[in-house]
Amino acid sequence: MSTPNMVLLIVSGLLALGGALGTVAANRPLRAAVALLVNIVALSGIFLSLHAQFLAMVQLIVYAGAVVVLFVFVIMMVGATEKVPRTLRGLTPRTLSLVLMSLVALMLVFGVVYVAMPAQDLPEDYGTVMGLGAVLFTQAALPFEMVSITLTVAIVGALAVGRGRTPKEAEAAKAAEAARQLEGAERLAEERRISAEVSAHGGH
Repeated sequence: MSTPNMVLLIVSGLLALGGALGTVAANRPLRAAVALLVNIVALSGIFLSLHAQFLAMVQLIVYAGAVVVLFVFVIMMVGATEKVPRTLRGLTPRTLSLVLMSLVALMLVFGVVYVAMPAQDLPEDYGTVMGLGAVLFTQAALPFEMVSITLTVAIVGALAVGRGRTPKEAEAAKAAEAARQLEGAERLAEERRISAEVSAHGGH
């Protein structure tokens, strides 16, 4: 790895760690969204340092340009000035998560520092749209199609959940609600009648 790529990797890694910590530690949602944006941009820098230009652009377009904007839109609707209260609820799982992530980080550092791997010459189209597309449609065609089917099912499910009721469905729902209310009224009247009879017989 050349010196500029190494510098870009180190700086992007530090920014990614800082953004991740800021995302989970911020007490205001808007600050957490900004920290998440820093993390996403830093991850795209890491991809660039690894010669994965296509993944870097996708990282910026999809996550920084769409997901974070959606988060900010929701935060502005809910209230950007709201603070997240600091409570001790869930302290045990948070502590276990911190310990587990620390162990994983130490394992990764150990693997990078002490495990020697032979360097390989990268092909000319490595990280480009052409190279990635060739791998997706040859070596990874089946997983790629499975992911596309899963996304299609998710889109159809979202449309089915989010669509409005047809007039026939709305009338059926109203009729079912009226039937439930009538049944509840009849049951309440029957309970009152039984209670009145018991009271008339002196509770016997």
